[in-house]
Amino acid sequence: MAKTVRLDIVTPERLAYSDDVNMVIARATDGDIGILPGHAPLIAGLEIAPLRILKDDGEKRIAVCGGFIEVRPDKVTVLAGCAELPEEIDVKRAEAARERAEARLKYREGIDVARAEQALKRALMRLSVAEYHKKM
Repeated sequence: MAKTVRLDIVTPERLAYSDDVNMVIARATDGDIGILPGHAPLIAGLEIAPLRILKDDGEKRIAVCGGFIEVRPDKVTVLAGCAELPEEIDVKRAEAARERAEARLKYREGIDVARAEQALKRALMRLSVAEYHKKM
């Protein structure tokens, strides 16, 4: 059996990531899933959460704004609304987005609460990914 599986992360704008990896850990809509080479075929929805990628040289996290994951024994494809590598995350912008979303949610009048909650989740996820890689 192969030791790696091909991972492609695709957004409407670009191919955000493409490499052979040892394991992918994703937050699906019904819980976390771990994908190793040879995994059974699967399609699942994804939450707004970091996608964890394990390779021989360690773990990498990529900010993924929901979407879908398609798993085949030799390939994993993530179709995401957005995906950012740690080095692409603008921490100041993410902090400002977090503050705006929190302010909207605090007062709640005349706003789309679900949209503000999604914006807050995206900002917190980006900050989480940036912080994780800053420590490494």
